[in-house]
Amino acid sequence: MSNAGCLIIVSGLPGSGKTTAARKLQSERPGIRFCPDEWMAALDANLWDSELRARIETLQWTVALDVLRAGGTAIIEWGTWARDERERLRAGASAVGARTELLHLDVTVDTLWARIEQRGAEDPPMKRSDVVAMVEFMQAQSPDENERRAFDAVLQG
Repeated sequence: MSNAGCLIIVSGLPGSGKTTAARKLQSERPGIRFCPDEWMAALDANLWDSELRARIETLQWTVALDVLRAGGTAIIEWGTWARDERERLRAGASAVGARTELLHLDVTVDTLWARIEQRGAEDPPMKRSDVVAMVEFMQAQSPDENERRAFDAVLQG
């Protein structure tokens, strides 16, 4: 499977810069970026509809695997807060012979909150306490050295 592609997982909280980083990666490499927020917005769906988001991510993953098998780059920007989610994606890509890369964006609460307030995209609006809780969860799930070693490359963001 020498023609298999590359999966890039862009991991981070809302406001961490996932879309900006993923767009930059897409401009540097031939590939497809998978952003559930954009698909949901295109469908005029509520971004907080977790059932629809899960269905969209399942569909995106199916297409991403096809991209990888065809030798392209698939850039997943789902957030992937949890280690088990990142590992499931990494293992799935490896199973089709694809390289795997991780870009984990670690941003302060103040920066996240400022960006979230500035863009005003969340409906209902998030509270700073929501951001603090997400940061605490994400810190507990941040990639450790063992997880980083499982990827072919760890990118700097």
